[in-house]
Parts: sequence; structure tokens; C-alpha cells
Amino acid sequence: MKILLTGSKGQLGREVVKAGINAGLDIISMDLPEIDITDSEKLIRIFSELKPSIVINAAAYTAVDLAETQKNLCYAVNLDGPANLTRLCGKNKARLIHVSTDYVFDGKADKPYREIDPVSPVNVYGHSKAEGEKAVLAGPGQHIILRTSWLYGRYGKNFIKTMLRLGQERKTIQVVNDQYGCPTCAYDLAEVIIVIAQQLMENQSNNSGIYHYCGNGITTWYEFAISIFQLAGELGLKNMPLVTPITTSQFPTAAKRPLYTALDCSVIGKSFGVELKPWKYSLKKTIHQIIDSQGWNF
Repeated sequence: MKILLTGSKGQLGREVVKAGINAGLDIISMDLPEIDITDSEKLIRIFSELKPSIVINAAAYTAVDLAETQKNLCYAVNLDGPANLTRLCGKNKARLIHVSTDYVFDGKADKPYREIDPVSPVNVYGHSKAEGEKAVLAGPGQHIILRTSWLYGRYGKNFIKTMLRLGQERKTIQVVNDQYGCPTCAYDLAEVIIVIAQQLMENQSNNSGIYHYCGNGITTWYEFAISIFQLAGELGLKNMPLVTPITTSQFPTAAKRPLYTALDCSVIGKSFGVELKPWKYSLKKTIHQIIDSQGWNF
């Protein structure tokens, strides 16, 4: 049985490849230009040739602010792409694992969002992902949608890398302290994806629908930044900046951000037997990997 991974060069995709190798799975990893999930004709040829049993969609448009002006591209990748994959998975009797986001919510809750809570995105990116979820749920077959949040890792662009870079350039950094969420290590999420894929392949699970997975614990971007620099300092990185808290209104962005997107992840544990890891659990190792890869001297 074959697993097809889309978006294999991205922050999450590269970790899924590693987690799959560690689990001894045969994963066919693809990314642009060899695969384009918005190109239905090309996808038809790929499905015909590879005949995958499981498809993991880690391809996404994730530039939240740029999405406000690049709406067509954002919707093509986040809506049309998942719709194409769902349609072909249904036709070829394959199961799709599609990755979504906490930004499908409006951030007005006062407790972690459950899978059954209504979505109400506040920006173009969130709306495109919500529409992509609808397309997957409405398509043929039984598929899995994994919502996650505040993804960080050693690859791609993410908050940790931004903070470490700014920390080497500035003496003071301002970070918003009124947006709440759950940081998630990309490799931890990748391992969960592989566990689910294995269960689907071995017919150990008939579960379908939406599931939440993120790091355990709720924090703010400011508190997240403080932890990053504390751990980086413990690893020997010099010249740590002063981090000061500000409000969202003091840091205007092109796209509106939801203020609270913590996710309730209790269902995925019961359905697939996976456990949440505290969001700080993998943070130190990830920071070490990032510092090493950047070649910074201690």
C-alpha cells in the first residue's frame, strides 16, 4: 500500500517524510513542480500511475497577510486543491488526511474550541481553509481533517526562526500578548499523521471527520517568545534581546488575527490513541536544531 504526500518540501511535509521513514513506511513525497494540487488533470495522471491508498495533504497557502491581496492563489491552493484530492481519493478508494488550521475560528471563545464548534474565520486565509474543509467533508469517501495551530519546526518560515533572527539584529523586540493559542511542533504533528495513516492502512480505524491536534498548553505570542529566548540562552546563544508585551491594536497587520484559538484535542486521543505533548516539550530540541542549521556561534 502506497502513501502519497503532497507539500513534501514544506515545514510539515519534510517532517512527515522523516516520521514516515522512521516508521518504515513507503512514502512517495511530492511537491511543486512535479505535483500541483490545483491542477486536476495532472493529479488524475499521478493517481493513475501511483495508485495510492493514503494521501497526506500538507500542501497549503499559509501567507496570512499576503492572502488578503492574493485571494485567487490562496483559494486555489486551500480550496480547489483539497477538493481535487478529495474527488480523486473518492474515485480511487483512497483515504485523505488533510491538514487545516485553528484560524477557521473567530477567536471569540473563552475555552478551547472543539471540533463541533461552528467556524467563523476573520481573514482570507482562515476562510479559504474553512472552505477547503467543507470541500473535503462534502466529497466522496471518508476522510480525515487535522486542525492544528501555531506550527513551529526546524524547516521553513516560522515564529521561532523569526524571533531568533530578530534577537540577533535588535536589542528590543515587541510581541503581542493578547493573542492566545497552542504552539505545535511540526515533527510531533508529523508523527501523529503517520500513526493515523498506519491505522488506516491496517484497517484498525474507520474514523473520519475533523480532529484537533496541537501542543498541550495555552500561551500568548509574547510568552512563547520569552520561552524561545530563555531556551536559546540556555543553549549558549548570546545577546538575548529585551522582549516587551504589546497589544494587537499596537501591531497592525494586513490580515485580522483571532485573539483566542486554543484547541480542545481530547477527541483525537480517544479515536487514535495518540497523546498530546506539552508545547515546551519539543521546543528546546527544535531551537537547538535551528541554531545548528543556521551555523550561529555560541
